[in-house]
Amino acid sequence: MKAYVFLTTRPGTSEEVIKHLKQVAKVKGVQSVDSVYGRFDAIITLDAPGLEEIGDLVYKVIEKIPNVTRSETSLVLSRKK
Repeated sequence: MKAYVFLTTRPGTSEEVIKHLKQVAKVKGVQSVDSVYGRFDAIITLDAPGLEEIGDLVYKVIEKIPNVTRSETSLVLSRKK
């Protein structure tokens, strides 16, 4: 199952959060971490066996990162092969 997690951080802390996320990217299931401009500060791409694993990554790993103020997760409905 693939998902995108959109993060908002405290003002002035996005680079610190991105550095931390790139270390977290070594966690199984985290495919990429990108800093972005716009409504969100970062986008994380997850790929995990199922919804439970996605939930574990979001709630037990990503949302525990200091200075992350909000996350929004979008699940991929279908994948083209």
